[in-house]
Formats: sequence, C-alpha cells, structure tokens
Amino acid sequence: MQAHSAYVHNPVSPSTDTRKVVVDISGLNKYYSAFHVLKGIDLKVYEGERIVLCGPSGSGKSTLIRCINRLEMAEKGQILVNSTDLSQTRREAAKVRSEIGMVFQHFNLFPHMSVLDNCILAPMSVRGLPRKKAVELAQHFLEKVGIASQADKYPSQLSGGQQQRVAIARALCMEPKIMLFDEPTSALDPEMVSEVLDVMVKLAGSGMTMLCVTHEMGFARQVAERVLFLDGGMLIEDSPPEDFFNAPKSPRAKAFLAQIVH
Repeated sequence: MQAHSAYVHNPVSPSTDTRKVVVDISGLNKYYSAFHVLKGIDLKVYEGERIVLCGPSGSGKSTLIRCINRLEMAEKGQILVNSTDLSQTRREAAKVRSEIGMVFQHFNLFPHMSVLDNCILAPMSVRGLPRKKAVELAQHFLEKVGIASQADKYPSQLSGGQQQRVAIARALCMEPKIMLFDEPTSALDPEMVSEVLDVMVKLAGSGMTMLCVTHEMGFARQVAERVLFLDGGMLIEDSPPEDFFNAPKSPRAKAFLAQIVH
C-alpha cells in the first residue's frame, strides 16, 4: 500500500473548476498476468479539458486511455463516463461508449474501403444514420481536416499523415463528446507530424474534451491544460504544462524531461 503515497496527484480542485466531470476514474488497477501495469489511478477529467499524458515507454499511459473506452478491462477500480459505469452491459453504457472517439498510433483504416466509406461506416451501422446524412457528415469532417479532395481514394493511395487525418475525421463522424489519441504521430515520418498536430490544435480550439498520449512536448505546451506524467503504472505528476516543464516535482519527471527535446 505504500506505493500510493509515492506519487504526487494534484487534480484540479472542484472549487477552481466548475465544469462538469465527464470522466471519473477511481482506484484503477490493471494487470497483464503478473505484470501490474496500472496502480491505483485516480483521475477526474472536466468537460472541454485538454489533457496530455506522457511518460517513458511501458509507463501505462496508453493502457489508461484504452481502459476509458473499454478496449482494455481493468481488474479493479471504476471508470464513470458522463456518470455511467462503462463496465455495465446496459444500453446506456453502449451509448456512452459510442460517444468516445479514438485515434490510434496505426491508422486502422479499412484498406478495402474508400476514405468516404471508412468515414460513413460507423455512423450508419452504429448510429443508424441514412447514407445521405452520413455522407454529408463525412464530407464536413474531411473538409475540417483538409482532406476532402481525397474522399474517393483508398488508404494505400495516401501518405501516413493523410491517413491519420482521415482517421481523425472518421472518429469525428460519430460526433463524440470525448476524443482519445494514442500516440497519433509516432508512426509518421517527421515531415508529416505537423499536418496531424495542426488538425489536433484546431480540434482543441473547438472545445472538444481531449486526452492525448504523445511525446510531442511542443503540442503539450501549446494546447494542454494539464500534463499527466506516468511512470511504472503510477500517476506521478498532474499539473499545468508551465509547472510540469519548468518545475517538475519528481526526480523521475525531471529525468524524463532531460532526455527529450522539448
């Protein structure tokens, strides 16, 4: 039990943040066999908040956001999204899960479908939208990410940066209330990173609730309200970016920042 006192956790105080809590995580523990990958995570995320999760490889940051939308199941603890326990099998839990968008490191586009068809599949099959409405929605979001002209192409005909922008548009077509990004630029060639980050910066400006696992510290400085630093499955620091980058509290965070370009 001593591990819990080892990490510094400074959530935004309810007295200073009056926004609605949209994600409420308490006592989250996740194991892979004997490996304890998440250790007693407590976290509140407020509506419209932009949070960047960082830390060394294997720290648990990707597992944490994958638990939020139930791609991973935690053995202990609770996750409430919009006051709904996502471990329930009720229709309400399924509806809330459908309002969480996810963008992966590898784009996960269907290779046998055009860009447009990739974007309209979920709105039609999950939300029951008629094709005409789904196409209008897809064209709107493809325009937003600057790739509407590529709607009839297939993923293999696009660059990595273009494919990731399609993946973002596809997630937005479900009109999510929360967007999760799992290292969305780490599989891209360096010259393609900025085009994806530009889209994410615009999205952050729109008021979307965002949790983003990334090593792009410039992005964290520019858009994050809070930076969460994880190490060894524990939430070590939770602070505004200016505090985290200029005055990290823990030796582990200091060592991490010393190793990366930021």
